Amino acid sequence: MEQFLHYLSLEYLLLGIGYTVIITLWGLALGMVGGAILAAMQGSRFKLLSTISRGYAIIFRGTPLILQMVFVYDALPLVGIRLSALAAGAVALAANEAPFIAEIFRSSLLSVGQGQITAGRALALSPSVIRRKVVFPQAFRNMLPAMGNETVSALKNSSLASVISVHELTLRSTQLASSTFDFFSVFFASGLMYLILTGIIAVGQLTMERLFSFEKSVKFRARHFRPYLSAESDSRYCDQVAGALSVPGGNASGIEIKNLTKSYGSNTILSGLGMTVEPGKVVALIGPSGSGKSTLLRCLNGLDPYNGGSIRVNGQLVGRTEDGRVFSEAEMAEQRRKMGIEMVFQNFNLFEHLSAIENVALPLVWSYGVSREEAFDTAQALLDRVGLSERYESLPSQLSGGQQQRVAIARALATRPRILLMDEPTSALDPELVSEVLDLITSLAQTGNLTMLISTHQIRFAEHVADDCAFLAEGRIVEFGPAHDVINHPKMERTRKFLAMMEKTQ
Repeated sequence: MEQFLHYLSLEYLLLGIGYTVIITLWGLALGMVGGAILAAMQGSRFKLLSTISRGYAIIFRGTPLILQMVFVYDALPLVGIRLSALAAGAVALAANEAPFIAEIFRSSLLSVGQGQITAGRALALSPSVIRRKVVFPQAFRNMLPAMGNETVSALKNSSLASVISVHELTLRSTQLASSTFDFFSVFFASGLMYLILTGIIAVGQLTMERLFSFEKSVKFRARHFRPYLSAESDSRYCDQVAGALSVPGGNASGIEIKNLTKSYGSNTILSGLGMTVEPGKVVALIGPSGSGKSTLLRCLNGLDPYNGGSIRVNGQLVGRTEDGRVFSEAEMAEQRRKMGIEMVFQNFNLFEHLSAIENVALPLVWSYGVSREEAFDTAQALLDRVGLSERYESLPSQLSGGQQQRVAIARALATRPRILLMDEPTSALDPELVSEVLDLITSLAQTGNLTMLISTHQIRFAEHVADDCAFLAEGRIVEFGPAHDVINHPKMERTRKFLAMMEKTQ
């Protein structure tokens, strides 16, 4: 035991730990840089870059690290590149780690729900803002467990640098055991040293996970936005949303759709669809699943480019120039801001790492240049009006489906839209939660200063809330007219069959 404790404090082995840590840190640091480059290349639209990245991954994941160490140390000098043993070990480790880290980066980015990205687009956030404010913060938190494991793996792989005479811990342990013939004590001490290092990594990983958990992050940020909130929510911004959730500054816009077509490959979704919506009107879109209701709304908001025909808001063409050039995503974001088009999704699509009040307030800061004080004051007023005054700091995962949908509606209203699109706003809700959202939408429809298009299977709700009703089937509007007439006295046989079927299920 005394000899074992002696080896634990032996300077010869402690220096070996130093080399091990140096190789690991440099290998990981350079590997993260290489991994980021490889991940970006794999996601590139240029096939050559993607092919090079995947080829690199096949080579370095498919060959042993020990051979890569030897290659860097012994083969590179043949082309005039000479590295010290320590540098060669770090470079080889980095080259080996890069493709693994690239996959960690890619999987973490892909783990962020596409719905959140779509919601960011609908809120007129630029692509760079979506990446920086929505995707990267969540991806960083998601990659921490995998990066912890990869750090442990890199630490253990650093022992292979002994093959090129780097005096890291494994090599020094072997040399010491060979000279003392006390193999058990030396390697037991060496193993304990590795265990201590991996334990430090594990503690660091858990600390980072707790520190960057969404709950902790929200509590930390709340200290900064709480001073903006008033006890009575009585500022001038609250006055702007007084009453039945009236939308401030709302000058409803008209919509004109002519001969609209939209296809995904050979699958035609919209075929020659036409419709005119007067400013301030509420239009319910009904029809069987797959009839094109959601696609129509996505085309209206520029989330999906259409193939032919036209969509105009107050006479201005949506999503493209008059000569037919399709807008870039940045141009489309600017047009959404100017036209005042917002959308509420059936799956809520709240930003999972932000609290309820941040979901409403921060898009105003990021996209519309509103000061944080004004943004949080507006968000407070809207959340109060939708009955969520006690849930400001709750994450989406801590809210019921009905509460999440009310936050999503408040978020859309915060931008003071002139057109509000709702895609099956109750379809993802439990039956007992449907009424609370329908009541909120009804109060919005009664304000008269919003043009609203609502895709829904709630037929009686559509009759109650809408001015007009459009029945879609096979990508066309089969029947359009006053909601009461279309629903109770349909003229077309196709409409009658659908409504009869829906009556049996509701």
